[in-house]
Formats: sequence, C-alpha cells, structure tokens
Amino acid sequence: MANTSENTAPQVGTQIPDDRLQKGNDARSAVSDAQYEGPSEADITEFIDIAQQLEKELTSIVIGQERVVRELLLALLSGGHVLLEGVPGLGKTLLVRTLSEALSLKFARIQFTPDLMPADIVGTTIVSEQSDNNSKGSKRVFSFQAGPIFANIVLADEINRATPKTQSALLEGMQERTVSVGDTTRPLPKPFFVLATQNPLEMEGTYALPEAQLDRFLLKIMVRFPNPSDLLQIIDSTVGIQTNQAKQVASGEQLLKLIETAKAVPVATHLKEYAVRLLLATHPEREEAPEKVRSFVRYGASPRGLQAMIMTAKVRALLESRFNVSQEDIREVALPALRHRLILNFDGLAEGITPEEVIEGVIGEI
Repeated sequence: MANTSENTAPQVGTQIPDDRLQKGNDARSAVSDAQYEGPSEADITEFIDIAQQLEKELTSIVIGQERVVRELLLALLSGGHVLLEGVPGLGKTLLVRTLSEALSLKFARIQFTPDLMPADIVGTTIVSEQSDNNSKGSKRVFSFQAGPIFANIVLADEINRATPKTQSALLEGMQERTVSVGDTTRPLPKPFFVLATQNPLEMEGTYALPEAQLDRFLLKIMVRFPNPSDLLQIIDSTVGIQTNQAKQVASGEQLLKLIETAKAVPVATHLKEYAVRLLLATHPEREEAPEKVRSFVRYGASPRGLQAMIMTAKVRALLESRFNVSQEDIREVALPALRHRLILNFDGLAEGITPEEVIEGVIGEI
C-alpha cells in the first residue's frame, strides 16, 4: 500500500536544489510554447520561495507538527478552508495565529460555545442615534454592526462546541465569500479563510458538524500528539523569558497571486481520470468499490472531494518543484481531502472502522 500524507513527514525549510528545478524546466521545454499553458518560471520560483519561507516560519514556532503545517499550506495555497482536529493543547490555535502574523492578514478568533448565536458571528443590524442638522435634534437609524467573520483569517475555535444552528452561520461565507443579513448581501474581504479547530467527537459536550458544512472544508487535518524529543523542544521554547514572534513572509496580495499560480498548473487527462476512479471507489453502490467500502460506507465522497484532490495536488507539485501533477501527488493528498467526506454505516461505526482505513484501502486497490 502506498504511503499517505498521514505517515510521511515532509522535509521542512529545505532549499530546492537547482537540478530539481532544472528537471521541471526540461519537462516544460519538451512542450512547445503554444501548447504549454502552465505558470511561468518566474511565477513558480516566487511560489517556491514564499512557500518555503512560510513553512519554515510556521515550523519554527509550532514544534513537532511538520506534517500538519505542510497540509495546512496545501489548503491555504489552494484557497480552501481547513478543519483541524485534535485534543486540546496541541497548538492548533497557535498555528492559525502564527499563520495570520506571517501573512500580515486581519485575524479574528471566534470561541464557539453552546450559547453562541449566529448574529455573534456574522453581525447584526442595530438602532443608533444620529444627529439631524435640519431639525437640530437626533434621529434613529439602522446600521450594520459587522461580526468577526469579516476578517481575512477566521479562527473558529472548538467549532463543535456550538449548536448546529450556530455552526451553519459559516456556510454562506465559506462557499460564496459573502454574508447576508436581512435583505443585504455583503462581500467578505479577500483573501478569506476559515480555519476551524474541533475536539474529537467522543469528548463530552461536542456536536457533530453537519455534512453540508464538513463538505465545505477543503481538507481535514488530524493533529497528533508530539513525540518525546518534540516535547523537550516545546519546553525550551515556551517555558522561558524568550518569546517567539512570527515574521511577515508575504502579503495578502501575494497570497492571492500564489493561488492563481497553483491553479494554472496543468493536470494530464489520465491523472484526472485516476482521481475520478479514486472518488467513485468510495461509493458503495459502484462496482469498482472495494469490499471494505461496500461493507462499511453509507455515502461516498462528494464531487468537492475530487476538486480538493486535484487542487491540492497542483500545490504539492509546485512545492516539489514540478510543473505538472503526478499520480503520487494525488495519492498523497487523498486522505486529508476525503476523510471528512465519507459517512460510515451502522456496521462501520459498530466495528470501529475509521474513514482513514477505508481510504487507505481504496488507494491500495485503485
């Protein structure tokens, strides 16, 4: 079975060798200028440089989570939202805050609690007093008080502590990048990312996210417990007088340009077909579905899962200094792109089957 991003830690902060970049140049040179429609060499060089700096900055502050940082960058440079799952205290909130500092973007944190209301997220219309020069008095007017969702990076902290009604307040913003209050629709700032953290569902006081909202997260990233050597580093970097502050690596405008560069990476037809086969193999009613899928899956991944695999595979190819996507790229991103889009049936839940086991089985057979 092929390794997935779940168990393969990437190299962090390393310089891309010139010979690897040259291989990409040679591959592109084999195609005529009239046929090549991918990003320019200058755009790719800028992409790699900024992405490496950003990865290095994040891993220097968030210790022991190199895989998480890499997968977060895959989603960020794809323009998608991220769901981070792990027990409290593993640095999920620190990671998101550090990201906003490294990009110098407007940051807002929403602490989800059972009594949080939708208006606390999107904002509300209030009545205020306004001076009236004509009557030399004042008059009452309606004005919109924007909520914390009007930021570039929104941290939805412990999102599954709130009720489903409140969780759904993020739906329009995540999909349409707009917020509707009353009869007025307002655009959200660009770039706009929702980075949500959640505790494992078996913990007390949590509510499962609706399937419609889960599907809007490009990737679901599992945050694992650090190993002993990482724990020692955490002590040295946090329990002392010296504090680590992230340096600005790029701006919001540069980030938007990097996203457009990633979108321009070409994908061969046979690789698109491979991604389609992977997606369809998660559906139990399909003939190509493995036995574990037919036995334990109720609903397979949606077309958004296919979009997530292709887009993040493009970003991974650029991070590896390649001008086009390989099958390995798709296999490596399949797990975080699909794990939250599978719905297990009763038998799967009763036997303790995880979506990760199912997806790894699909990758191994397709």
